[in-house]
Amino acid sequence: MNRRLLWIAAVLLGGMVVYLGSRPPKTTAAPGAGKPSSQTQTAPDFTLNSPDGKPLTLSSYRGKVVLLDFWATWCTPCRAEIPRFIEWQQKYGDKGFVVLGVSMDDSSKDAAAFAREMKITYPVVMGTSQVADAYGGVLGLPVNLLIARDGRIVQKDVGATDLNALEKQVQSELAK
Repeated sequence: MNRRLLWIAAVLLGGMVVYLGSRPPKTTAAPGAGKPSSQTQTAPDFTLNSPDGKPLTLSSYRGKVVLLDFWATWCTPCRAEIPRFIEWQQKYGDKGFVVLGVSMDDSSKDAAAFAREMKITYPVVMGTSQVADAYGGVLGLPVNLLIARDGRIVQKDVGATDLNALEKQVQSELAK
């Protein structure tokens, strides 16, 4: 009986993972988007460690357009997005853009090995549940937040992202 319940739970969980992974991208404007900057949400600051233990603070990137990418090594849509983010870092980095990868993996060794395998050229840090909660929770991956030069969240994408639309938003923020 217990094996049967475990099997049913596994099938249901697998089905949910397939369903969530196949949904069209959900793009939402940041809270307060389009309103004066005093009424928009500022990205919560944090200090997180890279997989090799070096601290990185989000506020040190103030003045740049930041793409905050919550991902994990086991996340298929995350794996699909990362090559484009590497491309954008190379293409727009000298214009004041930075991708900041936040690995939600449990193992910093796995995250470091994955970053090497993917040849990630932008900073990667190890995420925590506290930081995820500060950004409204990270219940599914990937979660991408575009942060303007002044620290305001201007776009949040949950799930597989429309990368062409996101790149246009990046270009728009860089032009400001």
